[in-house]
Amino acid sequence: MPIYDYQCTSCGFKKEVMRKVSEPSVTACPECSKESFAKQVSAPAFQLNGTGWYATDFKGGSAKPNTSKLDASVSETKAEAASAACATGCACH
Repeated sequence: MPIYDYQCTSCGFKKEVMRKVSEPSVTACPECSKESFAKQVSAPAFQLNGTGWYATDFKGGSAKPNTSKLDASVSETKAEAASAACATGCACH
């Protein structure tokens, strides 16, 4: 969800507001209640919700992918290729 910077042109109150893109802009200032609360131009900011993001699932670094089966499979394939090439009695081994 995007986070927007707002500032009141009447009283100068500033606030960050998290709003869906589809929701209308906030116009009433929470401080002075005047209809002069305007969205400011700023750097984009957003919040990631749910699982599958770096901050929720991968930041700890404790979980590592299990590559032992893949490594064993690659080693077997290399060994099979080497023995197939040497089957005619070459002197490489």
